[in-house]
Amino acid sequence: MRRFSADYLERTREGMWAGDRTALADLDLPNRSRVLDVGCGTGELTRVLDEETPADASVIGVDADTDLLRVAREASALPLLAGDATRLPLPDDSVDLVVCQALLINLPDPGAAVREFARVSTDLVAAVEPNNAAVTVRSTVDAEERLEREARAAYLAGIDTDVALGERVRTLFDEAGIGEVRVSRYVHEKRTTSPYTEPELSSAARKASGAGLADHREELRAVMTDAAYDDLRRRWREMGRDVVDEMQGGEYERVERVPFDVTVGRVDG
Repeated sequence: MRRFSADYLERTREGMWAGDRTALADLDLPNRSRVLDVGCGTGELTRVLDEETPADASVIGVDADTDLLRVAREASALPLLAGDATRLPLPDDSVDLVVCQALLINLPDPGAAVREFARVSTDLVAAVEPNNAAVTVRSTVDAEERLEREARAAYLAGIDTDVALGERVRTLFDEAGIGEVRVSRYVHEKRTTSPYTEPELSSAARKASGAGLADHREELRAVMTDAAYDDLRRRWREMGRDVVDEMQGGEYERVERVPFDVTVGRVDG
């Protein structure tokens, strides 16, 4: 399973579910009594589930990374367990909803996790998974759009898990005996406009230093020569400096749209 830092999760999930939560409608959260968030990370979705379920409902988070769980515990008193998504530390039929967000795309065997979801749930299973192949970026810095596309193509070619599962999630549900499958689309849109927040200024500084690209260095180097990676990093840093310059004049704008498929089904039997 791929690992991520708390800072990386904060940057990529900032603002998700802060407004419209209609894409979660099929989870039937007002009627849940015991919910499990698998791969909860720093607990953003866990807290949303707690807000949307009845006051007497129990919401539990599970993650294999104890460092992320430590951050989650600092933000909430919700019960959190250390555990592997493919060997959940819960008995059969112990919850009525299992949900994950951006988890299956990072597992070498996502089907094993879905089978575990079906084992512990008496009713619903849900997966909120991004299609990283369909991410779009618009920016007032022309080079940013071009370099984002170039880096994303290399990243998709170099990663060893399926980060664009798409319809395969439905197949995984079918194979695990999960029926009545419904799929809806949620687009996480991140806008950067003046006046800029501290996280947005920090993101620009990371571009200018090349640190943002280095988040995916391993995947990029899997398909790029050293010279090609160094050239991409040089151009990335130049783009980052242009972003910083535009920010200083209050002219920089950026819109990133990440599509998520929300797949929900019912455990047979």
